[in-house]
Amino acid sequence: MSIKLPEFTLVLGGAASGKSEAAERLVAGSGRAMTYIATATAGDDEMRAKIDAHRARRGARWSTVEAPFDLTEALAGVPAAGAVLVDCASLWLSNHLLSGHDLAREQARLLDAIAACPAPVVMVSNEVGSGGVSDNALARQFQTAQGRLNQTLAARAGLVVLVVAGLVQVLKGRMPEGTL
Repeated sequence: MSIKLPEFTLVLGGAASGKSEAAERLVAGSGRAMTYIATATAGDDEMRAKIDAHRARRGARWSTVEAPFDLTEALAGVPAAGAVLVDCASLWLSNHLLSGHDLAREQARLLDAIAACPAPVVMVSNEVGSGGVSDNALARQFQTAQGRLNQTLAARAGLVVLVVAGLVQVLKGRMPEGTL
């Protein structure tokens, strides 16, 4: 049985919370052709190993597109009969922040790309609001920008879930029948 995904779903959670796995199950449950848009870059051996583990877990059923910056083009390329998982908004945001890009402009482009995508979009993002305030200016800038991005994405999403310790909690909308 295939589930009907909302046009846009946001999956939030902390580091290693199980958010990526939950998002993968949602997309896989749709019965559609699956596209995984990866925003991570392998800057060191640890990150390379994490990327390899994600790829191995997904297997060959997924089509993978690497888009650390330009989600507009990547989302436009998803077939209407498919479903897409963007993993993750936090790495995408940090890529732009560290490159000195105009975050407001990039966020507007992202929102337009999500709205224009011909297939359902499931996006993973880190929830950063539960931690303390950093003593590092760049970390505070990221935390503020991530919090604002998550609020904007959540306002646009038909379904928003929070994953904690592998447990999925619905924050907005209704979980499609037969999922998670």
